[in-house]
Amino acid sequence: MDRRQKKTRAAIFEAFSTLLAQKSYSKITVQEIIDTANVGRTTFYAHFEAKDDLLKALCEELFGHIIQSAQDCTHTHGLYSDGSAPKSMFCHLLHHLQEDEHHILALLSGESSEWFLRCFKDSLCELIQTQLVNQHRTNNLDIPQDFLVNHISGTFVEMVLWWIRGKRRQTPEQLDRYFRAVIEPIL
Repeated sequence: MDRRQKKTRAAIFEAFSTLLAQKSYSKITVQEIIDTANVGRTTFYAHFEAKDDLLKALCEELFGHIIQSAQDCTHTHGLYSDGSAPKSMFCHLLHHLQEDEHHILALLSGESSEWFLRCFKDSLCELIQTQLVNQHRTNNLDIPQDFLVNHISGTFVEMVLWWIRGKRRQTPEQLDRYFRAVIEPIL
């Protein structure tokens, strides 16, 4: 993708995110997106077949970036100026959420949150499977892995929602400690 295409795609994502902060997904039209992004209809459809494709691409971009960052703790965005990145991938993930890049917390708790929460949970499942369950599981071996992964990812998503609704009073380190205290006995 060339620079111009990346810039157009970013403008469409930004316009869509802005609209999602104002109203529910079902009430947003393609016309509103292209008007807000200041692009033509043909340009929009050159990038996305439909509004649903835009939603999917936005989710993949937002959560893909956060999940990749959690897997690679050297990718810090300047979060750890003292040079001490957290050992826990969950703490690292929470730091990225706290940055609230692209207003992701509003998307997770806003009127259209069900779409983003589902996508966030799906993205977490792979991370939890590879980085946690496959590497650290020693207990409850009779519980199916997919059930365990679903349970842990759902617990993490609910914790993030609790944190957002509580005005993010806890630090990522505190949340990580709470989360690990709940899930480590299961593993």
